Amino acid sequence: MIRLADAEAIAAIHNHGNEERSVTFETRPQRPEVVSDQIAHWKLVLVSEADGEINGFARAGSCYHYYDGIAEATVFVERSARGRGIGRELLAALIEGASERGLHKLTARVFAGNEAGLALFSSCGFRTVGRHERHGELEGEWLDVVLVERSL
Repeated sequence: MIRLADAEAIAAIHNHGNEERSVTFETRPQRPEVVSDQIAHWKLVLVSEADGEINGFARAGSCYHYYDGIAEATVFVERSARGRGIGRELLAALIEGASERGLHKLTARVFAGNEAGLALFSSCGFRTVGRHERHGELEGEWLDVVLVERSL
């Protein structure tokens, strides 16, 4: 069960990712109460902790009811916790949990310039299936998004 304190930590980690402008087109800060409401709609959410503090999260969610067996995977790791395998552990657990819940595929959209993100998904068995060119604008620059997926 995700607690409000977890939603606060998830929002903070997500907001750090927003500030870096390397993982999402979202630029508005996420508020914990909004994240708490969103969690109810996600198919699965996992957190990583060290010394009682959340240092990363992964979620599988879908915006469309007609893609019921498919979810989009997202992984965020706190800056200070990167490079320790936390993202890979979270994504592996997300894959396992999604499979246990009867999902048959996970997808992700990764900025083409996010080499660490692309390597993470590749290391967990995702394959590149396409690319959206100039898919979104971020601070005046049009960015490409690489589409990856993994059948479960």
